[in-house]
Amino acid sequence: MTDTTIAFTPPEWAPQSSVWVGWPHLKDAWAEDYDGAQREIAALVKALSPVVKVKLVIGDPASRAEAADLIGDLAEMYDAPMGDIWLRDIGPVFVKYLNRLEGLGFEFNGWGGKYELEGDTETAAAIARLEGHPLKRLPFVLEGGAVEQDGDGNLITTRQCVLNPNRNEGWTEKTAEENLKLAFNVSRIIWLGDGLLGDHTDGHVDNIARFIGPGHVLCQTPSGDDDPNADILRAIEDELRSVELEVSTIPSPGRLEDEDGEPIPASHMNFLISNGRVILPVYEDTYSKIAEAELQALMPDHEVIALPANHILTGGGSFHCMTQQVPEIDEGLST
Repeated sequence: MTDTTIAFTPPEWAPQSSVWVGWPHLKDAWAEDYDGAQREIAALVKALSPVVKVKLVIGDPASRAEAADLIGDLAEMYDAPMGDIWLRDIGPVFVKYLNRLEGLGFEFNGWGGKYELEGDTETAAAIARLEGHPLKRLPFVLEGGAVEQDGDGNLITTRQCVLNPNRNEGWTEKTAEENLKLAFNVSRIIWLGDGLLGDHTDGHVDNIARFIGPGHVLCQTPSGDDDPNADILRAIEDELRSVELEVSTIPSPGRLEDEDGEPIPASHMNFLISNGRVILPVYEDTYSKIAEAELQALMPDHEVIALPANHILTGGGSFHCMTQQVPEIDEGLST
């Protein structure tokens, strides 16, 4: 169990006061997918806006007009340093103590030195300042998409990412567990092995396993005879079932390819939960309708909304990767 007398990270299904969303502005990086990614993100904002305040990070003032054309007044817009849209990894992770919030700011090195963009190391402090909450700096490299928590003391991560020497050279499993338990006030670290093939994050857990309730974790089963991640997905399910969690599954998108015929890391796990809605990424894949229906059955108190994310995926992620939620503060509680 989590000790609620100190700061802890609420689960994603807890009430949220706002959701921060990254807005694309690097035209050269997104190339022919730039306009499509903006349209898909605009659809995400429209799906979120009835249930939560949406706050858009405009990394380049020149893209503000583009956002306004597609979103109108459905989101508040803020100019802030941001290399690209992946706020889950570069933004603050908000932890809660009674009626106070604090942002955790980790060291960020461009996913192991692969993509170092101007502004990314300043995003966490900027968002925390705009929210009016202090930022606590932690002296190790970690991205928000590398950890998944249930608010009840359980945290899932992957060895491929967190123990990768391109993050924190010399870290052992013991060192990592000590740091993660202290940072997030959790009692148990659950280790998975590898993430999806082609995932440049080195195996972020939010592409392979997500909590949908205390001690209840969701993962994917292989889809189609040619699912490139079949062995990986089976190993993930086996590992989760071995550690006394309730485990449910939905189908993966199966094999999807880039223009060179290589498999891309499409995942139905990269959904966002916010105030009674679940925004599920789909990729014009054969299995998306099944995934949507099965997820809706597993989360009957939420409305599951499936939205295309093909263009966003070309940048390396999906709805969860490009957002960061801010928990509601419990009014009336003393500090």
